[in-house]
Amino acid sequence: MVTRAALALMWLLHFLPQSLLARAGEIFGLLFMGLARERRDVVRINLELCFPELSRRERRRLARAHFRAFGRALAETTIAWWSNAGRVRALATIEGKEHFDAANRAGPVIVLAPHFVGVEILAIRLSIEENAQSMYSHQKNEVFDRFLVSRRTRFRPIRLASRQDGIKRVVRGLKARLPLFFLPDMDFGPRDAIFVPFFGVLAATVDAVPRLAALTGAAVVPVLIEQKPPGQGYVIRFLPPWQDYPGKNFRADTERMNKFIEDCVKATPEQYYWVHKRFKTRPPGEKRIY
Repeated sequence: MVTRAALALMWLLHFLPQSLLARAGEIFGLLFMGLARERRDVVRINLELCFPELSRRERRRLARAHFRAFGRALAETTIAWWSNAGRVRALATIEGKEHFDAANRAGPVIVLAPHFVGVEILAIRLSIEENAQSMYSHQKNEVFDRFLVSRRTRFRPIRLASRQDGIKRVVRGLKARLPLFFLPDMDFGPRDAIFVPFFGVLAATVDAVPRLAALTGAAVVPVLIEQKPPGQGYVIRFLPPWQDYPGKNFRADTERMNKFIEDCVKATPEQYYWVHKRFKTRPPGEKRIY
């Protein structure tokens, strides 16, 4: 009942003008920062680990900017969830799509999407343009789980492969030239993960990207989403495919992937998804961080 009420409230928000919606989202983000102590602590710890060179005051300022960006992205995601295709296109413009198109003509493609706050908008915006498949983790709340699936597939019947079911279906899709939209930087536990550095801290990281690329011959094409000033929406940027990837060592390939994500984060650090417990899974013998 609570979930349905929350979704109904969010549905009402999507009718607001975009500039007002963005400002309302920033206010919500600051309120969330004040009320959600656990997530506030997660952000604080993540920033302490990843930016030890910053002063405490600088990290507090960055945390505040992050919650504003997070709240704004959540509010503007209501446009992606409920508005028509024209408004979703206006919300997020696309640059560099020629990199994806060329790789897609040549063979299988893995679209690598680091987890910035606008990634839900990114996925739905791209679904207007292209058929794709994506790995999906079922949500514990069944109502919200069904809702997310319905929103992510509303423009096209995007194939959602459950993480719980393994990757055989994903491999078949790649071999059939169905691009894979993949988020590589979430902590899903020790299964199928290796510990490689992320901002100098060992992080459980799935090595599926180089393994799938090696197995299917897929090109890896990164894509980023960046918030522009309030009222101006987002820009989605495809980057050129990675060269000489994968190599002969999947660990080195995964380290290269994390280093790439680090560099992207440094460009817009407030927009990375710091509310996630990125370092939740620890190597054997290490104490819990959160």
